[in-house]
Amino acid sequence: MTTAFAFILVLGILIFVHEFGHFIVAKLFNVKVLKFSLGFGPKMVGKTIGDTEYVVSAFPLGGFVKMTGENLDEEVAPLDEARAFSHKPVWQRFCIVFAGPASNLLFTVFLLSTIFMVVGLPILQPSSMIGEVTTDGAGARAGLMTGDIVTQIDSQEISDWSEVYYIVTESAGKTLKITVERKGEIITVEATPEETDIKNEFGEVTGQGYRLGIARDMSVEFEPASISASVAAGFNQTVEMTRKTLLGVWKMLQRNIPASEIGGPILIAQIAGKQLQSGWLDFLYFMGFLSVNLGILNLLPIPVLDGGHLVFFTMEAVRRKPLTRALQEKMQLVGIVLLVSLMVFAFYNDILRIITA
Repeated sequence: MTTAFAFILVLGILIFVHEFGHFIVAKLFNVKVLKFSLGFGPKMVGKTIGDTEYVVSAFPLGGFVKMTGENLDEEVAPLDEARAFSHKPVWQRFCIVFAGPASNLLFTVFLLSTIFMVVGLPILQPSSMIGEVTTDGAGARAGLMTGDIVTQIDSQEISDWSEVYYIVTESAGKTLKITVERKGEIITVEATPEETDIKNEFGEVTGQGYRLGIARDMSVEFEPASISASVAAGFNQTVEMTRKTLLGVWKMLQRNIPASEIGGPILIAQIAGKQLQSGWLDFLYFMGFLSVNLGILNLLPIPVLDGGHLVFFTMEAVRRKPLTRALQEKMQLVGIVLLVSLMVFAFYNDILRIITA
């Protein structure tokens, strides 16, 4: 139940934010919006206000804003031409389409900024506590445990994890005498750092180094922050999420990240459920991260996605005339095939994870 609730809540909010971006900018440019739908398929509930029918549909895996003159083969009545999407200047059409992904990015800035205003900025405190021990690592074999506080290495007093990292990295494989405090008891063990692969955040091997298979405790304390500091932190976090998402897409295209890492709705639901169980703070942070991913992925230059339409508009602006309808239809067909294939593959990965878990 938690997983289903979290899934519907996350997707519902993020789809609404994305489609509202298209909707509000279309209204700003006086485009006639016929329908604003959350979800696809049969209508569950709906209400018409003015020109627009607002609908919640059965399948919550997307949404859409239907505008007059949006489809390539649509004939626009003379009375509607002034408010038709197809009759607007190319820069206005570009802005309307771009507003969806942009809204997802702005929503993340807003969400994270609000979190920081309410709970404060997370500050990683100086610590030499072990937060994680790799099961088959040298540290585990030596008897080091999660929660141990490293106080001394080879007679050198330790006050921060940076000192632990430096000594282990520069050990050249020499056996170290490590003193830790464990539940008030002082314990000394001997551990020999092992030369292992050093990997980046995407799992790529970037070099070799000496490690014990232990990691620092990552507990943080929240310090009160002003509105300006919270907004700045929210913006910086969103930029960093965007950077990681773009880099992740690039690494996947380079095949440095295996295609098996691609996840679909089932994986999103599972992660959302776990984050909600961990607490609302983790859940909201995950929502922000997913919102960035949704915005960036929609900007990919694939026909039928927002990014594909933006490519069409850019080419139209450069050529001073739109691409032919036949060419756009062929490219959109290719885009649909690519998108459906990707969705099927993502579902396959999700199911495979469940079977092999």
